[in-house]
Amino acid sequence: MKKIAFLLFVVCLSSVSFGQNKQKEVLFTIDNHPYYTDEFIRVYNKNLDLVKDDSQKDLDHYLDLFVGYKLKVEKAKKLGLQNDAKYTNELGSYRKQLAKNYVNDSKVTNALIDEAYARTKEEVRASHILVLVSEGAEPKDTLKAYHKMLDLKKRIDAGENFEAVAQKFSEDPSAKENKGDLGYFSAFKMVYPFESAAYNTPVGKISKIFRTRFGYHILKVTDKRLNRGEVTVEHIMLLNPSVPSSEANTAVKKAIDDIYQKIKQGENFEELAKQFSEDKSTAAKGGLLQRFGSGQLTSQEFENIAFSLTEKGQISEPFKSKFGWHIVKLVERNPVPPLDEIKYDLENKIKKDDRSLLITNSLAKKLRAKYDIKQNAKLLAQIKNAVTEDFYRGIWEYPSDSKKYNDDLIVINKDRKIEGSAFLTYLQSQQKGNIKTRPLNALVDELYQKWVDDQLIIYFNDNLENEFPEFSYVMDEYRDGLLLFDLMEKEIWEKAKTDTLGLEKFYNSHVKDYMWKTRYDVDIYSSTEEKAAKKAQSYCKKGKSIEYIKEKLNKDGKVNIMVKSGVFEEDFDVLQELAIKTTGATKIVQKGSYYFVADVKEIKAETPKTINECKGKLTSDYQQYLENNWVTELKKEFDVKIDNTVFEKVKAQIRK
Repeated sequence: MKKIAFLLFVVCLSSVSFGQNKQKEVLFTIDNHPYYTDEFIRVYNKNLDLVKDDSQKDLDHYLDLFVGYKLKVEKAKKLGLQNDAKYTNELGSYRKQLAKNYVNDSKVTNALIDEAYARTKEEVRASHILVLVSEGAEPKDTLKAYHKMLDLKKRIDAGENFEAVAQKFSEDPSAKENKGDLGYFSAFKMVYPFESAAYNTPVGKISKIFRTRFGYHILKVTDKRLNRGEVTVEHIMLLNPSVPSSEANTAVKKAIDDIYQKIKQGENFEELAKQFSEDKSTAAKGGLLQRFGSGQLTSQEFENIAFSLTEKGQISEPFKSKFGWHIVKLVERNPVPPLDEIKYDLENKIKKDDRSLLITNSLAKKLRAKYDIKQNAKLLAQIKNAVTEDFYRGIWEYPSDSKKYNDDLIVINKDRKIEGSAFLTYLQSQQKGNIKTRPLNALVDELYQKWVDDQLIIYFNDNLENEFPEFSYVMDEYRDGLLLFDLMEKEIWEKAKTDTLGLEKFYNSHVKDYMWKTRYDVDIYSSTEEKAAKKAQSYCKKGKSIEYIKEKLNKDGKVNIMVKSGVFEEDFDVLQELAIKTTGATKIVQKGSYYFVADVKEIKAETPKTINECKGKLTSDYQQYLENNWVTELKKEFDVKIDNTVFEKVKAQIRK
């Protein structure tokens, strides 16, 4: 996540606009390496509306940032980080991912979008049985797995219970508990072949045997229903006790029942969530969760309760999940949108999904028409003669007299020459595919056409930078961004984590930045009734315990008082309004529809935090300190020359 965030920042600094200024001059050099005006203008114009800091819109300041960025890239190259295997592999991975956006066929894509949308409108519930076998398994292992699945299907066809067979024989570990039941799902929730089998199988029927990258499956469709869409809810959660016991469990249940009683009494759900929900990620937002659909949560209980609510504002009774106790309030139901609204999102999902292979395969046909392909028929005939019946048994070997196959078998666009030996190597690898095409010549022809298609797509991929200038720009961004990340990690981030003496010295010189505010060890009582708050105040003055106060004020099934205890800084919640001066019971204050009073047990004066207490922020600040000083040192290490005359021209051009 840190790398992703960093690369997004780099793109923000180095993004390009695809309309180029053809006239360019050298704006500055770093050790005689020129950087041109066109790149700087592209970057500045692209980011003008993206940056929030107005200082970065100032051209002089932006040039300083841009030079600093390029200095770091030059430093990375000087250290040879571009030669690191991890870097080259990661860059290759980014390129492969980016290239998917260019390997496209609109007709196939639109058909897949229509199919995906139709499936999105419906949810399928299915159970499955899996026999594991990897994609690259030996033919004998693949056959063994297939026959095992075939035997299981025969047992079910003969009348055995599907769920019982799944529980006993399925190699999906979860089947021992769920008997193969996968619940409801929609498009993109399963791998594409599995999804297709589920949608193409009628309710109550069992699919044919099919294969995914995990192995062989059969599935039974138990239900199909209209997609419930997505739902937005708020919730209050009390976590299960960290050390379970009947007493602790009872206390949590009593607490959630008390909260629910206060809701029934008319108290505000969102305020109660802020005060008492133990889901820290949502409590401050009144318990608001991001909207979700079927199968997106890890708790089926929570999901079912959320979707059972039908009216806005409807609130569930307390219920238990594997995480704890919840109360849920419906904010909004979101049905499946029209195709026009989600077409772009569906297309992006398709590009990341197994079905994208259908698109890339269709591309090969277009490339055959696009490129000039010369083929060596004589050499192909020699290769055919070299392939024997051993291929079907998976024991055919690469010919020993390999040199005779080193001539060019195909030439693409006169600049990509591929030897016959490459095709022979490919043939040898395809034995694992258990291909049964006969006669042998037909098998070789079939594999040859597939291999040529592969070579065309490889050639197309390799030349994306020449075919699409914008692809080249984005690759340059990632190339420099990854280098810069590795450099920052090496020179700044790791140093800040491991340089304990430097960190301590920085802490000592900035200790005033790491102070605890005044803190209070308090019990904060809240109620919607002023009378109950006054009684709680009276009991606090008498030194009564929390348990005593709750016992006296929460009677006859009505929760009149709730309490939150802990050590809090002075600006926490209502503490500022309480204006605490001494220990003991405070005055009563009203905030919204609630009355608050606190019992102050101790007042802790402002004190410096220890290094451990502020380690996260301290390390972050130290990293920033190192980086700020680092650019200054880089300017001393490298010879930077800025052509101010050219820069004035740039300013004039941008300001037009």
